[in-house]
This record gives sequence, C-alpha cells and structure tokens, in this order.
Amino acid sequence: MSFEQLGLDSRILKAVKGSGFNQPTEIQRRAIPLVLAGKDLLASAQTGTGKTAAFVLPTLQRLLKPAASRSVGPRALVVTPTRELALQISDAVVQFGRFCRLTTGSLVGGVAYPPQYRMLAKPLDLLVATPGRLLDHMNQGRVDFSRLEVLILDEADRMLDMGFIQPVKTIAAAVPAARQTLLFSATLEGQVLKIAKALMKHPERVQLAANRNRHALINQRIYQADDASHKRKLLAHHLVQDELTQALVFTATKRGARRMAKVLDAQGHATGALHGDMSQSARKRTVESMRRGNIRVLVATDVAARGLDIRSISHVINFDLPSVAEDYIHRIGRTGRAETSGTAISLVTPEDHPKLSQIERLTGRKLERSVIAGLEPDARPSQNGQGAKRKPKSGAKLGSTRRAHNANKATSSFKKRSGNPRGKQSPRGRISADRLDAKLNKRPELG
Repeated sequence: MSFEQLGLDSRILKAVKGSGFNQPTEIQRRAIPLVLAGKDLLASAQTGTGKTAAFVLPTLQRLLKPAASRSVGPRALVVTPTRELALQISDAVVQFGRFCRLTTGSLVGGVAYPPQYRMLAKPLDLLVATPGRLLDHMNQGRVDFSRLEVLILDEADRMLDMGFIQPVKTIAAAVPAARQTLLFSATLEGQVLKIAKALMKHPERVQLAANRNRHALINQRIYQADDASHKRKLLAHHLVQDELTQALVFTATKRGARRMAKVLDAQGHATGALHGDMSQSARKRTVESMRRGNIRVLVATDVAARGLDIRSISHVINFDLPSVAEDYIHRIGRTGRAETSGTAISLVTPEDHPKLSQIERLTGRKLERSVIAGLEPDARPSQNGQGAKRKPKSGAKLGSTRRAHNANKATSSFKKRSGNPRGKQSPRGRISADRLDAKLNKRPELG
C-alpha cells in the first residue's frame, strides 16, 4: 500500500514524499483510515514504528477543512508527557504540514510564559502540550477549547507512570464532549484501559505488538563486566568500531552523563550530553547537532529514552541498566528506526543481574551474551543469576593480596589504638573501620 492509497491530501503527500517516506508503516496503514473516518482510536505499537505520523497526518487532513466556528482556541490538541516528545511532535507537524496553511504551536515547560500568552491569544489549528504547562495556562483562563475537534493522548502509559492521570482527566473534562479522541500507548493494559474507557466512545483498537515482542531489527547483546572500570574498557572498544556511525550511551545519573561526556570528548570522540539539568534550548541544540552529524556519541539519561528520533543512530549502549525494565524497551528503540537495523549493547556487572532478570522477563527472551577477546570478565555469573566470587587474573593476585593485607593490618592497628584488642568495637569504632576499609579498596568510577 502507498500513501496515495490512504486517501491523504495532495499537499500532505507532497510533504511526505519530500521527507523521504515512500511507504506507510503498519501502524500508519491501519490507523490513518480509521482516524480519517472520524473514529475514536486506541492504538499500541512498539517505539520507532511511525506512530507519530499515524496521528499527525490524518489530523492535518482534518484541519484542512474550514472550522465550524470562529475562535482563537485550538481545533486539535496533542497532549504528551515530556518536552522532548512535544518538540518531536511539533517538528513532525511542521514537516508534514509545510504545504498547508495551518497555524500550530506548543506549550512546554522550560520556556518563558509571555510568548506562550501571545500564541494562545491568536487563532490556532493544532496545539502540542505537556500536561503541567497546559494546566498552568488553563488555570489562568488563557486556553479556549470551545472549537476543539480532536484530542490526542500520546504515550499515555508514560503519562500515567509519571503521575499525570488526574491532569489528563482534568484536560479531557475541559474539552467538548463531541470530539474525536485518539490514544496512543506502548501498552494497552491496566490504567491505560481504564482511562480509555472513561474518555473514549466505542474506540477502534489497533494493537501491533506488546513489550514482550522483540525488536526484530535490533541486535541485542549483553557483555558481562567486573566493575565500572571494566565497563569503560568495553565501551571504549565499541566506540572505535567502524560499523558504529552514531551512538547513544545511557547512564543512570545526570552527573554520570556529564562526567562521561567530558572524558569521551577528551579521548577524541565528538561527544555531547543530554540530561534533565539542561535548559530546553540547550537540549534542542544538542539534538540538532546530533542530527547534523556534529556529534557521534551522545551520552544521556532516560530523558532521551523516549522522543529522540534520529535515524542515523546505529548503536544504543546501556552503560548503566535502567531501574525500570520497561525503559529498556524505549532506550533500545532509539536505534533500528524507520525499519532500519540497529545494535543494542548492555554492559552488566554482577550487581546488575536483578535488573537484567527483570528485562528478560519483560521481553520474554534471554538476551545474547557476548565476549570480547582480551576483555573477558573475571566474575562469571552463577546459575542463580548472582555474581560468582571473582577469580583474579594471575597478574592481579599480588595487588589483591597486598590490598587485603593492608586492610587487615589497618583494622588491627585501629583495634589496638581503641584499647579493644578482642575486636569488640564500639559502634563508632565499627564505622571508622568500615570507612577505612572502603578507602583502601576505593576505585575511581566514571559514572
């Protein structure tokens, strides 16, 4: 099937072809006709399958018809959980609507209020907003929903996970009941189905894949590591491989992302960082620099796990596994986009095995274990998934023995000084000994 067969307007088709898209994806083939027919839609698909275009294209087509009434309020509203997703959707609206005479805008946090006041005071066809900032303007009486025709809830499961269930209900209650409602989510279960039942009228349902289904075009591999130092060596190995065009490296913390980006940049990699402490304008500049090819390695927190759409990302590397197993699905979905192949690599220490077990239960498959010659792990995982005791390499025995000897000697010396040679330390003594032992065994970590 071609985009022409979907019944889209010639102006939209011109923009689609100009963007390099020749054939619709499965979610687009199934969802667009239903949306064009005016049906409420409950849709689920894996990340990277083109679901943004699945609701943007038919919504733009609807907006090409004259509005039923005159007002300054939006005719279509897209609500999405994060600024990154809102900006991605806004970019898609501009991209596919560039030959249509439509007015669009966005309401996100991290941006000054006055420009948004001025935007809301003018006629709008389509508005993309995050729940928090939209509610701020609604509470100030600055949003007119009297002529709203379409309400779109994107990444609904993520909004509920982030605690936006009440804001979503408040927004839905403020818009006209006679509207078309589209809900897109990675999963269709639990709270998502409850909110859909409350907000939608006999919706059509399109469900292509669940989280348990593997990303067919993404090669997923696990590399066992002894510690953070070992992880850094594995990371360095992968970053110099010829098949890596652009990489997205995930860390657990904002501080870790900043530190790693500085180290990799000093090593000669064209590196950028993306995390929650950055301003919206700084994040946008970084993403655009990545799209233009000025950044080869982007180190990020889970702020980039959703909404980052850069087709040239060949590798996603989990330096730190996510705390929530479902975020693994969204992280690796940043590669293998637009039906291209990609590689997802996870670096796993023995302490990470519980997280890895959760990911494998969620995906329904045991991820492939790989080893790099010369970078094999010392710690071999046991059958129960826990890390086995490390067997030091021959070259490391002396240092390990000396470190243990020094720790025992220091602890023994402390006991003598405390006047307690039997080792029955006071609480204060135990803390000091533990700290001393930690100091002797401390290793520098990158993030």
